[in-house]
Amino acid sequence: MVPFENSEQYALSMDEQDSLKDFRNQFYIPVIHGRDALYFTGNSLGLEPRSTQEYVLNELEEWASYGVEGHFHAATPWYHYQDSLTLQLAEMMGAEKDEVVAMNTLTTNLHLLLVSFYRPQGKRYKILCEYDAFPSDLYALQSQVLFHGYSPEDALIFLRPRPGEYILRTEDIQKTIEKNRDTIASVMLGAVNYYTGQFFELDKITKAAHDAGATAGFNLAHAAGNVPLKLHEWDVDYACFCSYKYLNAGPGGVSGIFIHNRHATDSSLPRFAGWWGNDPETRFSFPRTFIPAKGARGWQLSNAPVLPMAALKASLDIFSVAGLERLYAKSRLLTSYLEFLIDDINTAKEKTDSGQPVTIITPRDPESRGCQISMVVRNGRSVFEKLTDAGCITDWREPDVIRVAPVPLYNSFMDVYRFAAILGTLV
Repeated sequence: MVPFENSEQYALSMDEQDSLKDFRNQFYIPVIHGRDALYFTGNSLGLEPRSTQEYVLNELEEWASYGVEGHFHAATPWYHYQDSLTLQLAEMMGAEKDEVVAMNTLTTNLHLLLVSFYRPQGKRYKILCEYDAFPSDLYALQSQVLFHGYSPEDALIFLRPRPGEYILRTEDIQKTIEKNRDTIASVMLGAVNYYTGQFFELDKITKAAHDAGATAGFNLAHAAGNVPLKLHEWDVDYACFCSYKYLNAGPGGVSGIFIHNRHATDSSLPRFAGWWGNDPETRFSFPRTFIPAKGARGWQLSNAPVLPMAALKASLDIFSVAGLERLYAKSRLLTSYLEFLIDDINTAKEKTDSGQPVTIITPRDPESRGCQISMVVRNGRSVFEKLTDAGCITDWREPDVIRVAPVPLYNSFMDVYRFAAILGTLV
């Protein structure tokens, strides 16, 4: 454990030693009251890389120059544009190159995956998910079970923390799967819970699901670009991810999917097919029968949205230079430093009659979280609004949580120190 210190000099020294410190200059930082904001909402919308406009403008110029011929004659032909992202995404997901593809939007992809991997039959018709799943996941799961003729009240099994706790214990998830082993059709969790920031043990959960005869899938919206993933090695069946949070591809950025390659040639899997998912070698011969492309690409529907993909490419190129391992290591340091400073605030307040004003609900183990600390704060809504007015862009989630995400690409130790100093004055 790093011997942290609650001082400006210490934060500055940590920034000076940071091998990633110069990447901050590759992003636009919002300005509040005439100075750079303390931006801690990369878990909601990542900052814009300065290179994004160039990447998107290049494709606009290709459009201007070639028109439709840009599909084959642009510098990166649009016909294959999604393939230019594949190797970088595969590395990030811990996947083989045929197991990932960028396409569509997040919840659209979740529905498409559930068509293939939620296949209720007989008494096996239930889905296991978090009780506090993000609403889009909850709505998708509710509508899927309704589509198959089941009641959400019966077909959805919700995971809740133990009384007085905020995070889910892996052994409780495993026990719930085992208890319902005869009725579960699929396990579908957020890999990192949006509310608490908990990074689930996906390998153990996947094994438990498979042992029970169910499929295992995950929404990686808060995991992609945030935590180490080994989806292929962990034998995950399916997953979807977005690109507008930690992947910095802009609001509503293109999504993507992972499908384990052991399913690639499984003709028994139903899917909703589209032209772009057809084998590219026969796509323009317009076969009357769908011939799926190899791997995850066979789940594509429509033409690649090149402009959003160009924005994602700009960010992925930054990730490639920074290096995933260095980013994950800095992330653990940043969240641990923030945790240390919050503990200092609580220690100081305990010496008064007021007691602890901040309760951290994110796992204390840095390996069990991403770059997020969620906290319940006394008079939380008022504190959140005052933080915003003080130039701290954080995130409020009902009913009582402030989420703070120090992102290693563009947040500094000094950012964390300044935030904690402001928070200390407000509580």
